[in-house]
Amino acid sequence: MKSYRTHYSKELSGNDNGKKVIVAGWVEDIRNLGSIAFIILRDRRGTLQITTFKKQHKEIFGKLVSLNRESVISVRGICKANEKVRNGYEIIPEKVEILSLADAPLPMGVVDKVNVEMNTRLDNRFIDLRREEVRAIFLIRDSLINSAREFLRKNGFIEVHTPKIIASASEGGTNLFRVKYFEKDAYLAQSPQLYKQMLMATGLDRVYEIGWYFRAEEHNTRRHLNESTAIDIEMAFIKNEEDVMKILERLVQHICKRIYRMEELSILNVDIRVPSLPLPRLKYEDVLDILKEKGFELQWGEDLGSEEERAIGEVMREEGKDFYFITKYPLDAKPFYTMPDGSLSRSFDLGCKGIEIASGSQRIHDYELLRERIEKNGLKPEDFQDYLKAFKYGMPPHGGFGMGIERLLMALLDIKNVRECILFPRDRTRLRP
Repeated sequence: MKSYRTHYSKELSGNDNGKKVIVAGWVEDIRNLGSIAFIILRDRRGTLQITTFKKQHKEIFGKLVSLNRESVISVRGICKANEKVRNGYEIIPEKVEILSLADAPLPMGVVDKVNVEMNTRLDNRFIDLRREEVRAIFLIRDSLINSAREFLRKNGFIEVHTPKIIASASEGGTNLFRVKYFEKDAYLAQSPQLYKQMLMATGLDRVYEIGWYFRAEEHNTRRHLNESTAIDIEMAFIKNEEDVMKILERLVQHICKRIYRMEELSILNVDIRVPSLPLPRLKYEDVLDILKEKGFELQWGEDLGSEEERAIGEVMREEGKDFYFITKYPLDAKPFYTMPDGSLSRSFDLGCKGIEIASGSQRIHDYELLRERIEKNGLKPEDFQDYLKAFKYGMPPHGGFGMGIERLLMALLDIKNVRECILFPRDRTRLRP
């Protein structure tokens, strides 16, 4: 038997009139008008129409109209130009193979207009991802990550992978997932921070990792996950944190340029603005003044909460700015490895539309100062002996950042809940599927 290559829906057009093709996918809808039936077939690229006539192909007609929605089929037939149907063509079937028959009723609809609760969607994520608007988010996510890799490689960064089972906290604090590691206690890594810094002593002076964060925070808000992903970089031989910020703002601009014309944005009814550089830089003290004018009373050294972040985002959007840096935080508000600048720190956060999406700094590269800062933060240097050792034998000035992939996607696409931006979310109450 002659074989035919399987075509995706978007690969065909009315110009393929008369061509024999094979298409395959999920049965999204069936419209049986008695003598003629229309089957909407969905694949990863979109949908197409199969048109079958009862008189001409009684067996095929009966097989197709008896299917449950979301069954998987393969169809061999003739592509026929038809300007009145989607894509400008339809498939007239000659042979139909049922690859998988779906049960009924479905746990949730795919094209139904009825709103489905978030928990129902996440409990049935494999079906939720069949929805066009949900799938669009992850196609954009894929492009975001790919464009980040593209930019970083072009700028001399190499990709690394650091341990996710560690002996001590990456950044101090108690938000750690404890795991049993044979006869010892270990933890899931909060970030690759300490390993990135250790690599700066190796001669691999520009590294990045697209990796996982595990944080046992009790927060269960629309912005928080207990397992998340991030783009982390570290770079050596810098003058100060400004060198790191310049890489970050160029990275963000590159990502936006790559995705702002994706057709998936129209599915989500979202427009993305490519930011102009340099991005605005707001000092922490100036942010407190802005917030005071808006009715917020933050004490010196307090971190910005979600309401305060949203207020700053609104102020910046009034100025036509989606992205902006907040710099010069008080030193005591930042992790032990952050380079001091008097009572301030050489640190920064990157906000987008009122959401913090990245945090970074110049790091301390002096052994004695780093040890002092560890102790000042109530931590024990002996718990960081492997990390500290890297600073005793030649460590260049360095800095870096971590940018949350889900947070960035959430901000760019104006998505209300961060759980929409990761395939299988892990939060305070969800450990399945």
